[in-house]
Amino acid sequence: MVEKVITLENVSLVEFLGPDNQNIRQLAAAFPGSKIISRGNEIKIQGQTAVISRINEILSALLEHYHQYGQITDKTVSQYLSTADEDQQDRMLAASPDVILFGAKGGVIKAKTANQQRLVDAVLKNDLVFALGPAGTGKTYISVALAVRALKNKEVKKIIISRPVVEAGESLGFLPGDMKEKVDPYLRPIYDALEDMLPPEKFKFYLENKTIEIAPLAYMRGRTLNNAFVLLDEAQNTTPSQLKMFLTRMGPNAKVMVNGDRSQIDLPTKQKSGLIQALDILRDVKDIGFVEMTSEDVVRHRLVKQIVQAYDKFDVQQQKDQANRPPREYQQSYRRRQDEVAHHDPGKHPDARREDDGTRDLPVNQEQQM
Repeated sequence: MVEKVITLENVSLVEFLGPDNQNIRQLAAAFPGSKIISRGNEIKIQGQTAVISRINEILSALLEHYHQYGQITDKTVSQYLSTADEDQQDRMLAASPDVILFGAKGGVIKAKTANQQRLVDAVLKNDLVFALGPAGTGKTYISVALAVRALKNKEVKKIIISRPVVEAGESLGFLPGDMKEKVDPYLRPIYDALEDMLPPEKFKFYLENKTIEIAPLAYMRGRTLNNAFVLLDEAQNTTPSQLKMFLTRMGPNAKVMVNGDRSQIDLPTKQKSGLIQALDILRDVKDIGFVEMTSEDVVRHRLVKQIVQAYDKFDVQQQKDQANRPPREYQQSYRRRQDEVAHHDPGKHPDARREDDGTRDLPVNQEQQM
């Protein structure tokens, strides 16, 4: 173990160290693998070189704070510890380009499949990206992580996340509460992802000052979304006019992601999906990224991958059966022709039965002929 001694000068020990050295004990608790001992105006640090360096940085920052404001509280120590953690994460991110973000509990968030990495690369390269694929492929989670990273890196000033409010095959009826309480259940997956990536206090702060905005798609009309990372999730449930409205909100210095699953369209049967139409219209437009995810990218329970593959196989068979079936127009035309024939000569209708007029030939008995 390495040891370093810091001498405190021109400092009130009671105000800097806190009652019963609580500030130093709080700092020591954040680094359980090291020892921090306070004796008189000296603070002795023992531990690994990298850890000692971090503790020294925090103590230097606390000393600057003390000389500026005249006191140190336990909240002050917590704030500088949090800042030090973020700085450490930024250094680790710079050293590990495959890591997108560190979660609220320190977990590493990064692409787990080749297509997820293609999605990350596409967002870095393009200002507008369409991410397509079945459930469980990480489209939403990776997108939210990229948005939080852009905010932390000060590449954007805010995050705007939206979803169309469409019920998934069932009517929920009247929902009580104000507008936020009515739409929050539809946006719950977004909240879950953000809560994994941001400390509760910071997440609450971002929501209150509108740094992070989560809203239904209808709230996007008439706005210009600039200096923002904008994510539209569940885009398969948008109408053509809704998706066109959303895409034309894009302002300067904006990153826009559109996520969707073509196999889970919850719109009324006769309503065309805006996502399907947009893919046909925008496929050849330069500087727009398109990333296709497959069942191989599913990162949920192992059964989810098998479920997706089984449904894909079923859909392919349905399409084959439909292709081999005569078109309805042909069936109707054939029936009309048969009806016309029957009108002019009922006996020629294929369903008509020949009546026995007594002249029909009977079977011949060969013995009687002889």
